[in-house]
Amino acid sequence: MHKDSMQRASVLQHVSHNIRRLRGVAGMSQAALAERSGVSRRMLVAIEAGEKNVSLTTLDLIAEALGVAFSTLIQAPEQRDPSRIDELAWAGEHPGSRAVLLGSSPARREVELWEWTLAPGEHYTSEADAAGWSEQIYVAEGQLTLLIEGVEHRLHSGQFHVFPSDCRYAYRNDGALPVRFVRNVVI
Repeated sequence: MHKDSMQRASVLQHVSHNIRRLRGVAGMSQAALAERSGVSRRMLVAIEAGEKNVSLTTLDLIAEALGVAFSTLIQAPEQRDPSRIDELAWAGEHPGSRAVLLGSSPARREVELWEWTLAPGEHYTSEADAAGWSEQIYVAEGQLTLLIEGVEHRLHSGQFHVFPSDCRYAYRNDGALPVRFVRNVVI
């Protein structure tokens, strides 16, 4: 089985379990969830059985009807840290086509999307952001040293880190090559 196919099967199990659990917590029948979400009862039965490959749009409708975030539906049941999800949410028909939800942070006002490049030896130091702010860092190329309150986190290409940014933090390139990373600031 293709790795993406195995990951997709795992996420379908997470979705199945989470929808059943959240529907039960909400005291909703499948018919009530179908009516509230606009997703057919037949589709919900198949999704809850783990038999149906479900679209991201359908998951959005179900999440909204259950009053939860999209990420709550695809997250592994034993993983309750919404800042680190790292689950395959979509796989295309061609191997390698995929979308992975890395993490999630609640936002009150806006999210800023930044592309950063640090040359070898470069660093950036920040004062603490306002309470409630957070950052999501994804390294596209190279290696980033992320310092949070003096603790080093080394992130290689393809790795990410989510953290509350209401503390002192810094970005540093200790490598011999430039590092490129995406930074989301969640305000």
